[in-house]
Amino acid sequence: MLIIPAVDIKNGKCVQLVQGIPGTEQVIIDDPIGAAMKWEETGASTLHLIDLDGALGTSNNFHIIKEIVKSLSIPVQLGGGIRTREYAQKLLNIGVERIILGTLVIKKPEIVEKLSKEYGSDHIMVAVDSKDSRVVIKGWTEKTSKKAPILAKLFENKGAGSILFTNVNVEGLLQGVDVKPLKELVNTVNIPIIYSGGVTSIKDLKLLKRTGVNGVVIGSALYKGKIDFKEALEYEDP
Repeated sequence: MLIIPAVDIKNGKCVQLVQGIPGTEQVIIDDPIGAAMKWEETGASTLHLIDLDGALGTSNNFHIIKEIVKSLSIPVQLGGGIRTREYAQKLLNIGVERIILGTLVIKKPEIVEKLSKEYGSDHIMVAVDSKDSRVVIKGWTEKTSKKAPILAKLFENKGAGSILFTNVNVEGLLQGVDVKPLKELVNTVNIPIIYSGGVTSIKDLKLLKRTGVNGVVIGSALYKGKIDFKEALEYEDP
């Protein structure tokens, strides 16, 4: 199980939102590039980078993303605002290890197949973000009629190399995890699943490790000091 710190960018800064809602910023760091470098220096083996402006359709932070990728030697997985195949290609071409596709491919699943054939499945991750048992898109502002396991299986069949599953119901609340929907997903697909949402304590990491999930993204709990990153790394598989 990978332990993956998150750097979420909004208005050029590293922030943490509650359930992705603009205006709920609880942590603001002026230098997202420095924040990313700090996680690598502390022992991170992968960085989770989200362009919140892009996810909400307001703008994108491509220049910051490019600088972070250039500054790090560890892989970067990136999501938020990847709404065209051309922008997905642009990100992969600057060295983003895995692009996280959500809204774009839920509307056009065939793009997963095209990109995985062009770049390799390992570089294509699909975000299956769930709220009230339904997948949400457009920065979690629009609910679809689809359930996470059904969509995850579809994308596995289309060639996705991994799934990012965010439980929006608990995301950013710092009240712990709900592993039931995650277990259902783990039992549905054979490709790696990375989990995000509500990770608040070392106890949560213990629970998640037992689900068979391949990685865990941690955001607010790290920035607020509820989880010590070096202690969390003890749950990362060698």
